[in-house]
Amino acid sequence: MAFCSALSAHHHGEDAGLFAELLRVRPGLRDVVRKLAEDHQMIAGLLVAAEDHAREAAGATPGRREAIRRELDGLAAIMESHFGYEERAIGGAIDDRVEDTGWTTAVFGTGP
Repeated sequence: MAFCSALSAHHHGEDAGLFAELLRVRPGLRDVVRKLAEDHQMIAGLLVAAEDHAREAAGATPGRREAIRRELDGLAAIMESHFGYEERAIGGAIDDRVEDTGWTTAVFGTGP
């Protein structure tokens, strides 16, 4: 559940800060940023479901726990795909010194 919370905060930081700054300096990334923001909305719903599953798992039957595990494996696969796409699509732009207007605190949990 801590992972879900941290990931939600990370995505919120990207949506609220990094993406605006990225678009300011790289307007050609508009479609990429839109896709990433859509992913964040979809993932937010999956994280709510994962939190529900975590609460349910302790009292679940072995068969239900196995089903929950498969659902969490699916979430992990989606996250790996999302992070890979994000890295390929905007990693270079961030490495080119996108100005830190305060977005790093929310995205990475650090300051400039």
